[in-house]
Amino acid sequence: MTLAVIVVRDGVLPLGADETVAEAGGAAVLVGTGVKEAAGELPSLSAGSLAENGTFAPGRWARQLARVLDAARILLPASPDGRDLAPRLAAELGRPLLAGAIRVTEQGAEVARWGGRVCVDLIADGPFVATLQPGVRGSAPAQETILQEIELPEVEAPDVTVVEVLDPEAGTVDLAEAPRIFGAGAGLGDAAAVELLGKVANAMGASLGATRVVTDAGWTGYQRQIGTTGVVVHPELYVAFGISGAAQHLGGLGDPAHIVSVNTDPSCPMTAMADLGIVADAPAVLAELARILEVR
Repeated sequence: MTLAVIVVRDGVLPLGADETVAEAGGAAVLVGTGVKEAAGELPSLSAGSLAENGTFAPGRWARQLARVLDAARILLPASPDGRDLAPRLAAELGRPLLAGAIRVTEQGAEVARWGGRVCVDLIADGPFVATLQPGVRGSAPAQETILQEIELPEVEAPDVTVVEVLDPEAGTVDLAEAPRIFGAGAGLGDAAAVELLGKVANAMGASLGATRVVTDAGWTGYQRQIGTTGVVVHPELYVAFGISGAAQHLGGLGDPAHIVSVNTDPSCPMTAMADLGIVADAPAVLAELARILEVR
């Protein structure tokens, strides 16, 4: 049996929650605050246990959940809270942790390594805990949903003290969670231009993304690569600088609400699908943006 564990904060689901529930066959435990409202936002949920459990406390929650979970495979989304809770839960259960899974099997999980360039099959000798990468699979609505409210046992456990929860900085946020992304393509020409684009993006509250050509050239890190062999993103706004729109890149782009393309080719796929196409030299447009924003 596979069971998903989903951390909920004030009724808000983490990125990848619906995919994780789908990978678990529709069975999930929702724990946190506002879990009942959050359950309504999970189309793939067919059998849900709802546990209102107060503010996120991974040490205490892991000990509580370890006393009630008996599934052979426990799956959490690889969101910040999921990555925080999963190793603690695995330790409490005495199970191996298979982190960064893209697919879960009966014996283990297929995980992505080396920036998504290599897939490795991990085999667990018995029950295990795994985290699922967001954006690696789709989900289908469940035919029916059965919900039940549960109470987790009271436990004493050492834990961290949450002083304040800060919004992530645009330059360091996980690309899969970024609402605005400036994409760097080969048309920018060199690493210096890509670095400048990162600074301009940060000044405008956006994150830096890139094509595989750019990351393979070493102009930025592979964690910034968008595409079928990189990160799958779902931004509200995507601004593409010098990106022609290869199928592998578009395959990881999701469905942005708005797309802006800066390219000298008015017929390239990226400009053709854009809401706004700027037919101009991408480095020149970038330099003008940097001048206006006083970014050096």
